Order: sequence, then C-alpha cells, then structure tokens
Amino acid sequence: MTASEQHVPFRWDLITPDQLGSLLHGTTEPDLWFLPHLVACTGKVLARSGNGDLVFVGRSLDSMVDLLGGALADCRDGPQLHRLPLSFARSPIAEGRRWRRRPLTMRELAQARRILAGVGVTPYRLARRERPVTFVDVVHAGSTFTDLFHLLSDWIDEERETWPVIRRKIRFVGVTIRRKTSPNTARWQQEADWTRRLPARAVVNVSMPYGVWSYLGDHQVKLTRTFRPEHWSAEAPGPERDERTRQALAEAAALVAYGRSGWGRRAVARAVGREPALAEAWLRSLVTELSAPEGPRKRAAAG
Repeated sequence: MTASEQHVPFRWDLITPDQLGSLLHGTTEPDLWFLPHLVACTGKVLARSGNGDLVFVGRSLDSMVDLLGGALADCRDGPQLHRLPLSFARSPIAEGRRWRRRPLTMRELAQARRILAGVGVTPYRLARRERPVTFVDVVHAGSTFTDLFHLLSDWIDEERETWPVIRRKIRFVGVTIRRKTSPNTARWQQEADWTRRLPARAVVNVSMPYGVWSYLGDHQVKLTRTFRPEHWSAEAPGPERDERTRQALAEAAALVAYGRSGWGRRAVARAVGREPALAEAWLRSLVTELSAPEGPRKRAAAG
C-alpha cells in the first residue's frame, strides 16, 4: 500500500468480494427503486464518455460504479473504472463584503496529486495514454470539476507537458438534474471559462430525474466517509460497520449482482439507445459484448 492509498477512505471490493464475511447476514433485501433511472443514465454516460477510462469523482455516483463494475467485469476491451473519492468542499473565507472558498494549501495540492497518480492520472501519463480519461460526477454548478481542472492544468504547466496533446485526452461528463429544455436553458459549462480550453464535446451532460439525482448526491448512505481537503493527508479510519452501513453494503452488492446478470448487462446496452456515438466502432463493440448471451461471453473472456 502506497502512502497515498493509506489516506484514501476504505471501500469494500464488491467485484471480487472476499472481504465481506458475514457483513450481509441479517440485512433486508434492498429496495432498488431508482434502478431504471440509474441504468438509463449509465448507458448514456458510457456513450458520451468518448471511449475514455472512467474516473468517478467523489462518492455521489458510487452506485453507477457498482452497476458498471458488474456489467463490465468480463468485458475484454471495456473502459477501466476508477474511484477518485476527493471532495473539494471547504470553508469559505471573507474577501471584502463577499465570501469565497479558501484556496487549497500546498500540502493539500501535493496530496491530491498523489491520489490522482494512484488512479493513473498524471501529466506524463495523460500525454502518452491512448484512451482519454473521462471524469464523471453529479453536477449542480460545476465547482468540483472547476477545481479539478485547474488542479490538473497547473500541474501540467509545472511539469511542462504538452497541453495541445493532453487537452484531447481529458473529458468531463456531468450528471445533472433533468429539466425542461429550451433555448434559454442555462447549462453549468457555459458559466465555466475553463471549458473553452477543451475541444467541443469534451464537456457533456447526462440528466436524471431530480428525485434520483438528490438521492444519490445528498441522501444515500455511503460506504466511505466524506473526504474533504483537510482530511486528504490524514490517515483514513477504517469503515463503519453499523446497521445503516451494512444495509448500504447490501444495496451496493445488489447493484453489482444486477450488473453481472444477463438482463442487467442487456439493460445497460439498451440504455445506450440511439446515441450518436453508436456510429463509432468502440461503442458498437461494447454494446455487442454487453448484449451477448452468458455462454459466449464467458468463453470470449476466458480466451
């Protein structure tokens, strides 16, 4: 375990669950009332990822990672999934008559870089990777993506890596609240100047109903503790094992199991729908693999 991994909040591995023991004993069957909307959103996130490896920021979309972890477990050339549990929330400071969030300290920035390196994101590796990196998170005003982009941009400048190359290797997918569309609808990325430094379609959105968005982002019991800047360099405590956490673990395990099932994989494949990216070979291949019957799929994975 590296120094940065010691500080990242623990989360059980539910794809190869050898750590659970009796934790699920006595839990009730979870109510996955949000599953249809989660599946629909997941298919569109895949389609709009630009064939990037997916890095999920924070904890809000842990359920999407669980679903995809199951669905992609045996795929030969699917995207890699990573959790980046960083929260950029921090206390405001006064600036005249206004308030703004305090800047990150040098120590916090250094630790954030180490944690990013732990999921394969460094200026050096971004400049040389084949697939892009696609960051995914729930979005309201886009402050987390803004902080993350500037952290990466400053790091790239400091390392003197080639920005014209790297700008084509970074994508952002925001999961937003579904609203009525109109020409006057404001979108968060229109207010963020940094998005203009990336190619067109490198910053895109997928919407979901407010009730599901709020549940995942605000109310769902999470399996990891919040990980704000003041905690990035502190040794992370072990996981909770109380009744609420055990029930949340049962929910997460059920999502992984659904993703692994034939009907779960096919549901994710159908959710891609008629996305424009379906014209591209990488997405057609992924949809075909997700839609394959269990037997051929397992034989292909073994081969």
